[in-house]
Amino acid sequence: MSGISIDQKISQLKKERNAIILAHNYQRGEIQDMADFVGDSLQLSQQAAGIDAEVIVFCGVHFMAETAAILAPDKIVLIPDVHAGCPMADMISAQALKKLKQEHPERAVVCYVNTTAEVKAQSDICCTSSNAIDVVNSLPENKILFVPDKNLAAYVARYTTKDILSWEGYCYVHDRIRRKDIEEKKRQYPQAEVWVHPECPPEVIDIADRVMSTGGMVREAEKTEKEYVIIGTEIGILHRMKKENPGKNFIPAKDSAVCRNMKKINSEKVLFSLENMVYRVEVPDDIRRKAKGAIEKMIELSAWKGVNYEKKD
Repeated sequence: MSGISIDQKISQLKKERNAIILAHNYQRGEIQDMADFVGDSLQLSQQAAGIDAEVIVFCGVHFMAETAAILAPDKIVLIPDVHAGCPMADMISAQALKKLKQEHPERAVVCYVNTTAEVKAQSDICCTSSNAIDVVNSLPENKILFVPDKNLAAYVARYTTKDILSWEGYCYVHDRIRRKDIEEKKRQYPQAEVWVHPECPPEVIDIADRVMSTGGMVREAEKTEKEYVIIGTEIGILHRMKKENPGKNFIPAKDSAVCRNMKKINSEKVLFSLENMVYRVEVPDDIRRKAKGAIEKMIELSAWKGVNYEKKD
């Protein structure tokens, strides 16, 4: 296939392999542009579950590709960079969760989708940032063990009367976005509205106008009449928001809010992945079945509902 561009080679190989490319909203712009579907964790999970292809090239981080492999065991799931991991997912192990469950047997376990398959297999139900409140409030148990993101747990706690015990994990990108960063951007753009991700610290949630998942931000970007919006999440999403809404101005809350792992995948690695059918992501069947139960409970529970909740008293 010499003499043609990388994009053309990828397109040709997709047809030959009956492959489809899924990309997270934080991926490089070049990857988002070549993907068949771009979305947040919940959207990508739903796509993986019902996708009509033999091969899924997952441009994201490892736990996302694992989720696709769990939901679509009959598909070949590839991740173009085997080292694209998630530090937050690595902050809790299945062994640590098992010990915590033994210490708190009365608590239902809600695990963020940003976890390994082994952790999902130990959980009662998964959640994403877009449906975490709904998931917690849907459970009959009043006591919840929430892993691994302490910031998302703190956000959910604002909208439930349930007793939440959280693990001390966090996303290093969102956790480094601080109130002072928002205040500085507000000084520069006083007319701007502030949208932040629920993985941000409570001090940032306190001063935000809207709190949304990446999927929620993409949808609201199209609807909003605001000309300027400060975006408190990983800056990769700005590519899509600007591309789809050229008349609006989206400003990063923190210019250095970059996930190194999300940026490991590029066009050359996608091409190599399709050429050599690497790197395959597989989950042992016993773990896959248990993890699938927790993920499917989440998918069955809710489509995206936004964040229009009333805070508890």
